[in-house]
Amino acid sequence: MTETTPSTDAVRAGVWATLGDARTTLALERAGFDWVGVDAQHGHFDDAGLRGLFALRRGTEVPVLVRVAANDPTAIGRALDAGADGVIVPLVQDAEQAEAAVAAAHYPPRGARSWGPLPGSRDHAGSAASMPRPLCAVMVETARAVAGVAELAATPDLDMVFVGPFDLALALDRDVDDMLADTAEDAPLPVIVRACRAAGVLLGAYAGSPERAAALRAQGFSWIAVTTDSGVLQLGGEAARAALGPPA
Repeated sequence: MTETTPSTDAVRAGVWATLGDARTTLALERAGFDWVGVDAQHGHFDDAGLRGLFALRRGTEVPVLVRVAANDPTAIGRALDAGADGVIVPLVQDAEQAEAAVAAAHYPPRGARSWGPLPGSRDHAGSAASMPRPLCAVMVETARAVAGVAELAATPDLDMVFVGPFDLALALDRDVDDMLADTAEDAPLPVIVRACRAAGVLLGAYAGSPERAAALRAQGFSWIAVTTDSGVLQLGGEAARAALGPPA
């Protein structure tokens, strides 16, 4: 696990791993991205897959964060026990649920995370006392979460509010690209950006494509999942084919 010292100003381009392959994901950690998101909610990573991934990890090139399946203390604790540098917790609706996520990510006295003798949850002396502080992000994906985002973002020891724009657009009955481009004062993304800046927490989001990543950056987001592991393969394949020039 790597120590994460977030800055609310720096733009950090991430990649989202969904395929469930440990070696591909570890290659992405060395591919020039600033962070890697591992999807255990909608991706092919189950509990065994996460443990296999971090068991193969040697060193910490960039932070590797796991989106867990639910705001559940067992899921959060097991991802961190496996060796994740932080967690992204989906479908957090309000400040009370944000506090539950933060508590699950931290050992007492701040939180309620249980210590276990697994790689990622102990130091060489076998205790949790000197473990690096995990990054805890919560996802805003519903109208209710947007309405209460100022209080949610102010949760003590919360590091990041992470927007899932596709679920948020579905919840608001909007086209996702229209929502990403909407800069009106009362539009969803500007409301979230102002709340996070006031609270001093990071602004993260899933883009899925470079074009949507640019739109999120223009709105003020800093930790952006630009593309996926399969997207990297497609973009790389297109670039390699283009380098050969036009067909004969």
